[in-house]
Amino acid sequence: MAPRGENNIVVVPNMKLEKVFCMKGGNGEGSYANNSQAQARHARSMLHLLRETLDGVQLTSPEVPFTVVDLGCSSGSNTIFTIETIIKHMSKRYEEAGFKPPEFSAFFSDLPSNDFNTLFQLLPPIADPGVSMEEYLAAKGHRSYFAAAVPDCVVDKQSTAYNEGRVFIHGANEGTASAYKKQFQSDLSGFLRSRAQEMMSGGSMFLVCLGRTSVDPTDQGGAGLLFGTHFQDAWNDLVLEWLIWPSTCPTVCRQYDKGMAGGSAEVFDQSGKRTGNPFLTIRSRLINDRKIQCIGLITSEKRDNFNIPVYAPSIQDFREVVEANGSFTINKLEVFKGGSPLVVNPPDDEAEVGRALANSCRSVAGVLIDAHIGEELSKELFFKG
Repeated sequence: MAPRGENNIVVVPNMKLEKVFCMKGGNGEGSYANNSQAQARHARSMLHLLRETLDGVQLTSPEVPFTVVDLGCSSGSNTIFTIETIIKHMSKRYEEAGFKPPEFSAFFSDLPSNDFNTLFQLLPPIADPGVSMEEYLAAKGHRSYFAAAVPDCVVDKQSTAYNEGRVFIHGANEGTASAYKKQFQSDLSGFLRSRAQEMMSGGSMFLVCLGRTSVDPTDQGGAGLLFGTHFQDAWNDLVLEWLIWPSTCPTVCRQYDKGMAGGSAEVFDQSGKRTGNPFLTIRSRLINDRKIQCIGLITSEKRDNFNIPVYAPSIQDFREVVEANGSFTINKLEVFKGGSPLVVNPPDDEAEVGRALANSCRSVAGVLIDAHIGEELSKELFFKG
């Protein structure tokens, strides 16, 4: 049985990302299946690049099955759409060459914790599980880049890379950025070595991952929007949730709608009855004057021990790793601007934007956050986000 942490909540200690990490499964409001519209839009906007890659794949005898692998399929419909696009395009190429299209074999690959049941329900009833992998492999991935692990130094108070007060690399210090870059280099190199062992000569790999245009690794672009200010503020709210007057004054002040220096609040007595009208409190001043004390739902250490395992590389970051690895030749490498990571209708509705942002973050990182602080506090965090 898992040990219990703060507030008697079951948590997963010393998380191994490969054991617990996946997009949020199922079909609920916060699931990946219902919050991957932006990814779908980005995938469709890059179909011309995918078809260009497929046009460079050498045709073999139609007697040999054509194999496609989605590396990081998750549990939404986007992977089905992409696989169908590949099959249709390659079938057309075979027909134009005067051949009957071969059998197609599609492999959906992800971490063991992925919700494959939801994915399988989306598949058309045409699959033959007995088809084996043969000569050619077209590998494809449409995903953010997730690190295999959060660098140890990022959560080490003694390290210059310690990401104090933050849960993401966006806006962090140079030491944190350097640690994440090294993790990216190690992970991508290992990924390329593994794919090189699996693929036959003549195969192609089409990779789409989160990237950035800035030379500054602490400017994470679209990922900074998703896991930046609002997400960080939600974590900070869990740390500074309750403001309590000294025992000589039997009132409790719970803040909400907090700003940078303070915000609105209401005063309650110890029985929970409201005793005053909303008022403005300057949090930092009251704390410094020791007129109140803070009791958080989590400690600052608990927050600082959590970091989103995401790194958006630049083109140069990516090129350096591929060339140093030597397993693959780059046919084409470019930054493709896919637009906002959120799809909101209507786009000017603040409530809808907030809900979409919270659900998008939850669909991607919710499982990790559940494992770190428990499901109840995770719900509280995303409600605030």
